[in-house]
This record gives sequence, C-alpha cells and structure tokens, in this order.
Amino acid sequence: MRLERLLGMTLELMAKKRVTATELAAKFEVSVRTVYRDVELINLAGIPVASFTGADGGFELMDGYFLTRQHFSVDDLSVIYTLLKAMEGSMGGAVAPAMRKLVSLHPGLANESNREAVILSMSASESERDRIRQLFQAIRQSRIVRLAYTSASGTPSERSVEPGKLLWEKGVWYLEGYCRSRRGKRYFRISRITELQVMEETFIPQPLLDEPEQEEVHGIHAHLRFDLAVRTRVLEQFPGECTYQGDCVEVRTIFYKKEYALSVITSYGTNVDIISPEDLRRDVIAHIEAIRQHYAKPRGGDRI
Repeated sequence: MRLERLLGMTLELMAKKRVTATELAAKFEVSVRTVYRDVELINLAGIPVASFTGADGGFELMDGYFLTRQHFSVDDLSVIYTLLKAMEGSMGGAVAPAMRKLVSLHPGLANESNREAVILSMSASESERDRIRQLFQAIRQSRIVRLAYTSASGTPSERSVEPGKLLWEKGVWYLEGYCRSRRGKRYFRISRITELQVMEETFIPQPLLDEPEQEEVHGIHAHLRFDLAVRTRVLEQFPGECTYQGDCVEVRTIFYKKEYALSVITSYGTNVDIISPEDLRRDVIAHIEAIRQHYAKPRGGDRI
C-alpha cells in the first residue's frame, strides 16, 4: 500500500508544477507528517523533490528533471493517449499505467477539449475484442494458440501458433506469430479467426525472421490498376498493397485461387485493368464471356 502511495505522489508531482503537503495528505488520506516522510523516501529513491516554505510553498520536482516531457507536444501525445484509451476495451487494465504516465508528462491530456481534433476509431466486433483479449493474455503468458483460420482466398485451415505481437493497421487487427503448421513467421487477420483456443503448453519466445510464405510460389501474382473512383474500396480490400500512380491506384497482390481472383476483379467492372499476368487477363475475358452466354440463354418460362 505504501509503495502505491509513493508512486501516486510521484505521479502527482510530475503532473503539477507545485503541490502542498496538505493537498497530498488529503488526496492520499494520510497525515501531513506522513507526507513529509514519504517525500523524503522519494528523494532517497533518486527523484529530486524541492521543498518551498511560505504562503505559496509546497513540493515540486527540481528543474531539469524528466526533461523528456518537453520532447512531445500535447497534440503528439494526444494521438498516443487516444489510441491507448481506445484499446482499453480489448486490453483491459494493462494500458492504464501507460495512460497515467502520459497524463503525468502532459496534464492537459486529461482535458477532453485538448483532444477534439483527434478522431481515432478502433471499430471491432465483440467477437474480435474477445479474440484480442485472449491473444493478449496468451502473448503475455507465452502460451500456444490453436486457430481455425480462413485466408483471404476463402481457404480454411487449422494452425498451431506461437503468438508474438498484436498489430493494428488502418483499422484492422493482426496477429504476428510463428506458425508451427507452416514453420515460419505469419500474419493472421483477427477477423478471419473463426475459432481460437489458448493451450496450456508454453513456449520460449524467439526472434521472428521475415521469410516468404511457401504459398506464394503457387499463388497468382497479379498487378492491377484501379480508377480513383473506387480507391476507397481498393484501399480496404488490399491494405498495405496499394500505391498511387497519378490518376490511378496500382495493386500488387497474390491470389491463391483463380476463382476468387476472377470474382474480385470482375466485381470492379471497367474500373480495373489487369497489367499482369496475361494468363489472368485471358481468364477474366473467358469468365465474362461465360457469364454473357449464360444470360443469353432463354429462361425456362420464356417462349420462343
């Protein structure tokens, strides 16, 4: 309990220019004498606290201490603070200490009006949030997880994974880990995890080396060019694979099933062009022709 009080007093000193012994005594529900003893212990711990007497006296950290708080503006730290606050639902109390430290560096962060310009949405379904909580605990405890996973091409698989990191990019959560099933580093989109089981088995975390996935050898490496009219959908469908080229968006991606590639490409109509491979271009033309012939046939109820 005393350790928590000492930490709380230290954070209070970091958050305010000067604080009186009476204020600290009231906040932590102790006597003024106890406050003086605690401040002395804080000093002994290597945190320099200066004492001032008189009507405006009190305690404050000596000038020059914790200079790192000057390296960021409120706007800089506001982005980090808002991100942590949005993560509270998934990570629980694990992010609370970091949030308190940020407020101690810049007390203005606690004021909502200072964060009006920061708009950060961590939209995730309840099932995704539950998966994130489970994975977060598995990472902290170094426990193996078993996944039922569906790839971007719609292929289901069972995976045994050593979880390493939870990543958040452009509104999408990913798990980075060592896939025992594929014997290498892999990324799993949380929304595509259909079943998750945290095992009792633990592992020793090891550095994850980047390596090409084996499936890439068998996939269709496609170079596509999209009109800007559909850029929002393209950015959502191909995160991390888009580059702007003047009046278009170019995508280099891999399709693991030809049927899936055909369905995606044709869904964009005339707003997409296939740069390569030529075989995929011919397959799309054949697919469209098959659709045309299908609808050209008389329907069962039509009279000729």
